[in-house]
Amino acid sequence: MSRKAAILGIATAVPPYQFTQEDALSAARDILAPRFAGFARLESVFTNAAIDKRHAVMPIDWYREPRGWRDRSHVFLEKATELFIEAANGALQHAGFAAREVDTIVTVSSTGIATPGLEARALITMGFREDVRRVPVFGLGCAGGASGLTLAARLAEAAPWEKVLLVVVETCTLAFRSLAPNKADIVASALFGDGAAACLLRAGEEGSAGVRVVGSAEHTWPDTLDIMGWDIGEEGLGVIFSQAIPGFARAHLPDALARILAGWGVARETIVDYVLHPGGAKVIDALEDALMLESGSLQREREVLRGYGNMSAPTVLFVLERAVKAGLRGPTLLGALGPGFTLSCALMEPAR
Repeated sequence: MSRKAAILGIATAVPPYQFTQEDALSAARDILAPRFAGFARLESVFTNAAIDKRHAVMPIDWYREPRGWRDRSHVFLEKATELFIEAANGALQHAGFAAREVDTIVTVSSTGIATPGLEARALITMGFREDVRRVPVFGLGCAGGASGLTLAARLAEAAPWEKVLLVVVETCTLAFRSLAPNKADIVASALFGDGAAACLLRAGEEGSAGVRVVGSAEHTWPDTLDIMGWDIGEEGLGVIFSQAIPGFARAHLPDALARILAGWGVARETIVDYVLHPGGAKVIDALEDALMLESGSLQREREVLRGYGNMSAPTVLFVLERAVKAGLRGPTLLGALGPGFTLSCALMEPAR
């Protein structure tokens, strides 16, 4: 019996409203350009983002009006719960289990505050047991999908045969701020979308999805708090998004990854595939450079970015879903960069 956690099912979900990058640019011209003198110089972030369309929890006209904490929080609680339910049901259906069979729920979200958590709000609708254990996680940002997966895997390993449900939900578009936009707000409006993903894991048997999580690690660089995070203002959560991320990845990722692989006792040349968080077109290019991959290798990452934008935490699990469907060919590194500034990684292998 393997004590490593297997992914029994995986699913993704997006909200119903969809807009093209042209729609987003047009709205940004109307809303942001009058309030940001240098907007015209930044329009290229929309056209060079390698994004065709994104999904949002509200129709695009909703974002044209100034919104405060109350409006944003109300929408988050309603729409994030809906996304939670859709993604969770999808993963359970893929695995062939019912919600009442789940023993632990790990909920990852950093784009809204829910107390009680989303899993508690979905409990009756989903049909979770009253004794289900709840583990809400906040503050991981774009690294949340990777960190959430490794946390769920470790919880599953600690209690073999128990089923652990991971649900990652982000509503990034609710951080759109219009009253006094800065450069980071404009970049965010060109990149971010909304979405959710879920995985059901269990240790002690082969996974129906054919994937086992065999290692996990994180590396946080000191004195990097200003690279990524939230700026909390009157309008709500606003993004801190440094332009240094691609350059930082090229300069610092190789050494951090080398230490992680050494800790696992894994030679880099044995990694046959990568599942990475596509934070943006330039970030994907930087990841290929840092990992010494052939240009264009991260095709799944580019496909997800093009079709959904950067959804923060669940985005890497959208890439994983594609990798799982294609079938892992051997040891695969899943990774994401997030606030901290942190690299979160999982080592995955095909279940035997």
